[in-house]
Amino acid sequence: MDINGKRAVVTGAAVGIGRAIAQRLAAEGAAEVVVADIDEYGGRRTCDLIGQQARFVRIDMTDDDAVTDLMACQPQILVNNAGGGPDLKPCFPEAPKTRWSASLDLNLRAPMLTTQLALEPMHKLGGGAIVNVGSTGGLGLGPHSSPEYAAAKAGLIKFTATLASLKDSHSVRVNCVAPDWVATERGRQEREALPEDERGPEQVSLETLTDTVVRLVEDETLAGRVILLGRAEAPYFLN
Repeated sequence: MDINGKRAVVTGAAVGIGRAIAQRLAAEGAAEVVVADIDEYGGRRTCDLIGQQARFVRIDMTDDDAVTDLMACQPQILVNNAGGGPDLKPCFPEAPKTRWSASLDLNLRAPMLTTQLALEPMHKLGGGAIVNVGSTGGLGLGPHSSPEYAAAKAGLIKFTATLASLKDSHSVRVNCVAPDWVATERGRQEREALPEDERGPEQVSLETLTDTVVRLVEDETLAGRVILLGRAEAPYFLN
């Protein structure tokens, strides 16, 4: 899909990864980039950095009615980036049900709902591309400091992989990028807080991540694919 002239929605675009993706889609010629985030200051700052192509929507992605209103703009490109919460303490099983349930809602249920709402409008417009932003925290069988976050990201990865058939039925391609730690300000702070012998290789650059998102949007052969961005390796597909 050619990004030029298309409308895009990027959730969680007030800072960091989401902001970089929104800026990149605008640079690639998107006619409109809808910056969706609960952080109004950061979201409007993202719009200022992009310019006239950008429009801010303040939204709680766990509010179904608000998500329905957001998706009424009928984007041809959707990036489900909103998420987070692995650093919130306490985590499961000490966390109250409301907290771990909210993490599942934000990291898994919200992108499932936006995807569902996007399908028919995208189909009517001739097709679309959806990119889910997962995490290496959702891969493998090892422990994770936030079980609810890891479970949600694992679910998002599997959810993506099951939707390959939408390419034929709706002309909509759903893919996922699963990065390790990304070189955002927050990511750098978290890495620097670790003992030096636990920091591992350098973080994934924002350029590498946004290059991958653009590839997943543009490459018409890719559907239901999950691409891993590790810190020490080149991007590679997991399926």
